[in-house]
Amino acid sequence: MGTTAEAVLYNFQKKRENGLNLKAMDAEQLREHGHKMVDFIADYYKNIESFPVLSQVEPGYLQKLLPDSAPVQPESLQAVLQEVQTKILPGVTHWQSPDYFAYFPSNSSVAGFLGEMLSAGINMVGFSWITSPAATELEMIVLDWLANLLKLPNDFLSKGPGGGAIQGTASEALLVVLLAARDKVLREVGKDALGRLVVYGSDQTHSSLQKACQIAGIHPENLRLLTTEPCNEYALSPASLTDAISHDVASGLIPLFLCASVGTTSSTAVDPLLALGKITKKYGIWFHVDAAYAGSACICPEYRHHLNGIEEADSFNMNCHKWFLTNFDCSALWIKDRNALIQSLSTNPEYLKNKASQGSTVIDYKDWQIPLGRRFRSLKLWMVLRLYGVENLQSYIRNHIKLAQQFEDLVAQDTRFEIVATRTFSLVCFRLLPANKNEEYTNKLNRDLLDAVNSSGKIFISHTVLSGKYILRFVVGAPLTEERHIIAAWKLFQETASSLLHNS
Repeated sequence: MGTTAEAVLYNFQKKRENGLNLKAMDAEQLREHGHKMVDFIADYYKNIESFPVLSQVEPGYLQKLLPDSAPVQPESLQAVLQEVQTKILPGVTHWQSPDYFAYFPSNSSVAGFLGEMLSAGINMVGFSWITSPAATELEMIVLDWLANLLKLPNDFLSKGPGGGAIQGTASEALLVVLLAARDKVLREVGKDALGRLVVYGSDQTHSSLQKACQIAGIHPENLRLLTTEPCNEYALSPASLTDAISHDVASGLIPLFLCASVGTTSSTAVDPLLALGKITKKYGIWFHVDAAYAGSACICPEYRHHLNGIEEADSFNMNCHKWFLTNFDCSALWIKDRNALIQSLSTNPEYLKNKASQGSTVIDYKDWQIPLGRRFRSLKLWMVLRLYGVENLQSYIRNHIKLAQQFEDLVAQDTRFEIVATRTFSLVCFRLLPANKNEEYTNKLNRDLLDAVNSSGKIFISHTVLSGKYILRFVVGAPLTEERHIIAAWKLFQETASSLLHNS
């Protein structure tokens, strides 16, 4: 009997170890496994500097390490986390590393993580007010808070004719307002005019504008990406916009939409919003302002002037998940006329009808976005604002800009390098400039420099091309970055440059 009991107990323990008794949802199991997961993530952050910033694996590496099919029997969390450590993390590029200086930041934070955890725990699908009133109303409130921090016009607030909504990305935000602008015009001039609609931006505008046009049915030849010049810091010229519009009107086309940028991807150029806005108002063009990266900086009074002229805009977007300590994804979009968006994207099937929606007394965010379902994303933004407070968020951004300025000063002191574009926020655009200033050779040298520092695993940067020049982009914005990381990165650039120049 004792032997049988011991065998049963042994089998029970083995099943428990193997996860065979893991239920779909159980509060105590969640507590037990959740603690282990939080410990694993905390250890990841504690040791994040031990990983190569840029993953060093070859394409297809994971297929060689994982089986061809899912396990028939459940496995233990310990076994899964062990494989994350040994097989998954080597294939991760560590965006939260303090030595990550590529693209733009994608901030994680304790508050953002806690908000994400709570959202995942509640796990509601808040496509309409009735599906979870708190989700809709908190989103309205928290985006009003942020709009007030940015000193946006009252028309962008939920109490006015417009309001804010959290999209997944700036690309989604741009698409939905382009669709709203398109349908608003087509209701006036007829659907047959789709082929005559023209969209404007600069050659520095994010590529999401091109994709949005493809989805919205704007003919490729009707997308005007106007040339910018280094003498204007790569900002869109009002004169070039006026000339393009005049030419299109004379050709019988219909100017539809302008996407201006506050902080372009290549160099963080800032387009002159006020002047551009006056032009769009004259011609009845929808004016959208994309501040995906730099919008966060504008909560600081000394950077708010970059939004001067925002009162002329019809819509405005910033990514809280870039530089605002809010875990991905959380892209804030404000619009002056919510009806334009709703008329373009609204559906009203019988199975979604309810008294609150039919009475037009509530906001249903399903009509402000492409998908039906939506996550409780306002929770994490709300928690970031509450747990850090405005002053700490401002200090956080100012510190990154200060570190970027320090890096810029280091580059400027080395005559082998040059600063290529004015630093406006926390992006430094620079390149190695050899004695032989042949452009083709210089471009190749900088490509080699980028490849060398990235393959070292010590840092990760990205590049762009400005006026035919291959440029290195160094963006300060990771939550853990300190002055020592800036100094170490610069030493790596200097050493690698010396080696390349010696061997060339």
